[in-house]
Amino acid sequence: MRELLLIRHGQASFHAEDYDQLSPLGERQSLLLGEWMGECGAMPDRVAMGPRARHRDTALPCLRAAGVSTPPITLPGLDEVDHLELLARLRPELAGAGALRAAMKQQADPYRAFQQLFVEALRRWTSGEHDADYSRSWQDFRRDVLDALEQLTQSPAETIWAFTSGGPIAVIAGALLQAPEAKTFDLSWSLVNTGVTRLRLGSRGAQLATYNTWPHLERTRDASLVTLR
Repeated sequence: MRELLLIRHGQASFHAEDYDQLSPLGERQSLLLGEWMGECGAMPDRVAMGPRARHRDTALPCLRAAGVSTPPITLPGLDEVDHLELLARLRPELAGAGALRAAMKQQADPYRAFQQLFVEALRRWTSGEHDADYSRSWQDFRRDVLDALEQLTQSPAETIWAFTSGGPIAVIAGALLQAPEAKTFDLSWSLVNTGVTRLRLGSRGAQLATYNTWPHLERTRDASLVTLR
């Protein structure tokens, strides 16, 4: 059975000026994933990744640790939601450089405050009522993700690894489960950094086999390695 593994990136740098870089913990998660995949998983015939630094910096160490020499290709459809634009359209005062980070530092619980704000921003974006405000509408984003899935599904490779983010994984899972589009991002909140979602690829297209598993982290018995952002 042909398989596509969707891999969420390692922990990014929430408190840094540039979110799009792995934290030291994210780097360790990526190596642990590669070691586990090298021991337990089928080696990929094709590797794809999104265009962000956190996708590349998860993929390359993981592949080295797994002993995989297949070079990854970049698929723009595996890119993440532009959270900075979405938040700036909801709250224009957050549009300036460093404004979001400064605002979150004022909160007693920055993670919770960001989550609540981001949920509001996603709701505004996915409503379709403000498409002219955005460089890319929700429907365009969703279409691009599903186009990337189609490209990977049509590949003759037996085993494919794709390094991406929570948004594309949630879009793909939601589409395969025929979930209401409005509920798409509900599927993303529980996605673990470097968690693996497995799709089976057959004559009827892609089917969801497992969602958001992280045995490479569980076997360390270190709960601090299981992160969500």
